[in-house]
Amino acid sequence: MKDANIDRATRLDTATLSDALDKHGLVGQCHRIKPRSPQFRMTGRAWTLLYGPAGSPPGTVGDYIDDIEAGSVVVLDNGGRDDATVWGDILTEIASHKGIAGTVIDGINRDVSLCLELNYPIYSRDSWMRTGKDRVQVEATGVPVTIGNARVCPGDLIRGDADGVVVIPRAFEEQVLASAEAIQSAEDAIRKAVRSGMSLREARAKHGYHQLQTREAA
Repeated sequence: MKDANIDRATRLDTATLSDALDKHGLVGQCHRIKPRSPQFRMTGRAWTLLYGPAGSPPGTVGDYIDDIEAGSVVVLDNGGRDDATVWGDILTEIASHKGIAGTVIDGINRDVSLCLELNYPIYSRDSWMRTGKDRVQVEATGVPVTIGNARVCPGDLIRGDADGVVVIPRAFEEQVLASAEAIQSAEDAIRKAVRSGMSLREARAKHGYHQLQTREAA
């Protein structure tokens, strides 16, 4: 079944969606989560997994990839750890083959060269080669997680581009997308007016630029 809101979000950039989130008082900007390539783009519904420190004996890092549907965004909460990876080349190859939309990690990944070669979108804090095996383990899947100080629940709408990642809570996505589309329309009108000879000051005043992301009254 076609997901119209995924199509709507795909037509918007993360900066515009960020402004719309601000307008509704929502924290959906994933702080410090960056694409491994500025060419990466992704949009999809969140499939979530929570990691924790490995126990004794250590638990598994998970074979969850077999269960994820095409078009989903894999969202991995490793607590921002930068000393152990939770994603590498095997997962990248399988995810790309399955048609998964991308991966978001509050933590790090390795094997960057393959995601670049396959154009498979990975967004993370950084990259390093040391394995997470025997260092981290799966605590739960399908639960709310935290990515760059933003809460992500299963099924939330995820959008990523060269500027980073935003999450749109499912309960608010209609309002956020509508506001983002209005912001995009106003900014397009400002650019068109300036190209036609209007000053930027006049164009911004005419189209309410300085209030576009101002929070709406409750």
